Amino acid sequence: MTIVSSLGLLILALLRTPLFAIIAATALLGFSRAEIDLSAVIIEFYRLAEMPILLAIPLFTFAGYLLSESQAAARLVKLTQSLLGWMPGGLAIVALLACAFFTAFTGASGVTIVALGALLVPAMAQAGYRDNFSLGLVTTSGSLGLLFAPSVPLILYAVIVQQLGSGVSVTVDDMFLAGIFPGLLMLAVLSIWVVWVNRSQPRRDFIPTEAMAALWEARWEIPLPFIVLGGIYTGYFAVSEAAAVTALYVLIVEVGIYREVSIRKLPEVMRESMVLVGAILIILGMSLASTNYLIDAEVPAKLFATLQAHVTDKLTFLILLNIFLLLLGTMLDIFSALVIMVPLLLPIATGYNIHPVHLGIIFLANMQIGYFTPPVGMNLFIASYRFKKPIMQLYRATLPFFVLLLLTVLVITYWPALSLTLPGLIK
Repeated sequence: MTIVSSLGLLILALLRTPLFAIIAATALLGFSRAEIDLSAVIIEFYRLAEMPILLAIPLFTFAGYLLSESQAAARLVKLTQSLLGWMPGGLAIVALLACAFFTAFTGASGVTIVALGALLVPAMAQAGYRDNFSLGLVTTSGSLGLLFAPSVPLILYAVIVQQLGSGVSVTVDDMFLAGIFPGLLMLAVLSIWVVWVNRSQPRRDFIPTEAMAALWEARWEIPLPFIVLGGIYTGYFAVSEAAAVTALYVLIVEVGIYREVSIRKLPEVMRESMVLVGAILIILGMSLASTNYLIDAEVPAKLFATLQAHVTDKLTFLILLNIFLLLLGTMLDIFSALVIMVPLLLPIATGYNIHPVHLGIIFLANMQIGYFTPPVGMNLFIASYRFKKPIMQLYRATLPFFVLLLLTVLVITYWPALSLTLPGLIK
C-alpha cells in the first residue's frame, strides 16, 4: 500500500498536479493508514484562523504589489543614483541597494528583475558597464532583499516554527532582526567587489540640487522602512499592525497622492496579490496537517537517527544542509520550500544544537542563491526571457556573483552570532 501510494503521489507530481493537492493527499493517506479521523486535516487547516500574525502576509504582499505597479522603482533608482553615482561603480551599487529594498517589500525576486531590470540594465549599458556584468548583477540582486524586513519569507518561517512548537520561542521580530547582519554582509561583499571591478569606470559628479530633487520626488516612499521597522522595534506596532499601517500608507501614497495606480486598476492589483497569498495559505494549511502526521509517525526522529549514524558532527551536517538547500532552491519556490521542508529539517537541526533562528537564516540565504543556481534556477529563466538573452549567457554572467554569495553563505552558516546577536540583545 505504501509503495502504491508513493508511486501515485509521484505520478501526480509529474502530471503537474497543484502542490497543495499532493500535500493534502499525503496527509489524508497518512491519517487513513493510522486510522485517525480525516477531519483532523480540516482541524489543522482551521488552526490558521487562530494565528493573528498571519494577517501580516496578505497586507505586506498587497503593499509590495502596489509598489511594483507604481513608479516607486524609478524614483528609488533615481534617488540612490543621485546620492551614490559619484562612487566608483556607483550605478552598480545603486542596482544592489534598489533591488534589495524592492525585494524586501515585494517578497518576490522575479518581480524585482522584471520591474527594475527595465530601468537598470539599459542605464548600466549607457554608462559603459559590460553587458554580462549588468545582466549578472540584476539577476542575482533580485533575491538579495529576502533577508530584510518586511520580507514575507521571514514572516512565514516564524509562523511555521511557532506552529511546530520546537521548544524555542521564534517570533517574527526575531527573524527580522536576525536577517539584518547576514543581509548586510551579502550587500557589503558584492558592493566591495563591484567597486573593485569597475574602479576605472567614469564617475558622475555629485550634484546637490539633483540629489535634493530626487529626495523630494521620493519623499513619500522614504519613510516606509522607518514606519515598518521603527513601529515594530519601538513596541508601538505589533507586526500585523505594522503590516496594516504599511498597506494603508502605500495605498494612500500610490493611489491618492501620486495617482500612479488608478482606482480602476486597484481590483486587479488586489486580485494578483491575493492569488499569491491564497496559494501560500492553502499550501501552509495542508502542510500543517501533513506535518502533524509526520510527527505522529516519528518521521523526523527516524531521519535524525539515520543521519546521526552517518554524520556525527555539526559541521558536516551544515555542509550537507547547504548543498541540499541550494539544490532545493533551484527546484521549488521559496514559499513551497518553507512549508514542506522546515517541519522536517527543524527537529533534525535542533538535534545538532542549531538554533531555529539561525536555521531560518541559513535556509533563506541558500534559497536566495538557489534562485540563480545553474542549470534550472528560476531567476535565470526569468532574466533570460526579460532581457532576451540566451540562458548560457546568464549562466556565465551570474557565476562571479554566485561564488561570492556562496562564500557569504558559508560565513553565515558557520558564524551563528551573525544571525543571533541582534535577537539576543533585544530580548
